[in-house]
Amino acid sequence: MKIILLGSPGAGKGTIAKMLMKDSGAVQISTGDILRSAVKEGTKLGIEAKKYMDKGALVPDVLIMEIIERRLQQPDCERGFILDGFPRTVKQAHLLNKILEKLKIDLDCVINLEAPLDVILGRLTSRRTCSNHSCQEIYNIRNNPPASGGKCKICGHIVVQRDDETEEAIAERIKIYNEKTAPLISFYQEEKLLKNVESLYAEETFNAIKALKI
Repeated sequence: MKIILLGSPGAGKGTIAKMLMKDSGAVQISTGDILRSAVKEGTKLGIEAKKYMDKGALVPDVLIMEIIERRLQQPDCERGFILDGFPRTVKQAHLLNKILEKLKIDLDCVINLEAPLDVILGRLTSRRTCSNHSCQEIYNIRNNPPASGGKCKICGHIVVQRDDETEEAIAERIKIYNEKTAPLISFYQEEKLLKNVESLYAEETFNAIKALKI
């Protein structure tokens, strides 16, 4: 399984990626995770990326693509990979195509998770994240609440609502998604790789993707 997962914030990309990983043995590749890991390990690319991250600026595409290329060459990717929320722009998609061609990797498909706005808002405004940066387990106060006292079930730290998961911040994130990332849907339609999958309930979404027989 070698796929890209598209979808707006709150569409369920992280949840579905974890279910697919467990089922197929593929690895989840998130640019955020890769950048944090590179910074933590103090690699040359990580040090360079940290300069931008510390200023709250976007890490340039040239750095992100180099990090992605190196990640795709690691042995665990031979079992398959799930690019979670990447690429984010059509420009990145073109650059990714060049990397995949260079590495002789063929994508199976691009899965676009579709969920209505009220579902997305409900998910994100009720999401809580462990405040321990080494853990960052995600909870939902509606259907997967933390332990008593608002503590993480894994490490015991307090769980918090992220600043970008208030209703106002979510509206801005969706606006940015619609402007910059949604055009990827048309891009991958033209590439004849796009598969639209409804993302209302995780188990149903997972089964729908399995039915694609990737």
